[in-house]
Amino acid sequence: MLTEGSPAPDFTLPDQDGNEVALSGLKGQPVVLYFYPRADTPGCTTQAHGVRDHLDDYEAAGARVLGISPDTVAAIKKFDAKHSLGFTLLADENHAVADRYGTWVEKSMYGKKYMGVQRATFIIDAEGTVARVLPKVSPKTHDDLVLEALTTLGAS
Repeated sequence: MLTEGSPAPDFTLPDQDGNEVALSGLKGQPVVLYFYPRADTPGCTTQAHGVRDHLDDYEAAGARVLGISPDTVAAIKKFDAKHSLGFTLLADENHAVADRYGTWVEKSMYGKKYMGVQRATFIIDAEGTVARVLPKVSPKTHDDLVLEALTTLGAS
């Protein structure tokens, strides 16, 4: 997983509307980049609702929120519409970005091993440096931790 102080790897991914979003195009403002395993599953929905419900707080901190999963554009579009999320979701279908950020890992469930996204959040400062890494965040406390980190970084 990336460490604090590292340059954030640039990427370009399609959002829920099929528009290309490049991390480098967001320089000049903090970016909250959160990786989640799969759209419309219980934990991921809880986390997305938290972001949606705190969008004003993120905007007040000057931060742009990007949620990334290995889902298709169609799946994240449906997820966004179903839950009225109102923030940018990105489709990392081949998990290339998750690989670069170190969140594509071996997981285990009921004794079966498989590859998937480990929930993690990266706060990238206005210069494009990883300012904070929040690994294995809980969907229920995600926003409190991220907003506190943004405040400590002086982003608000």
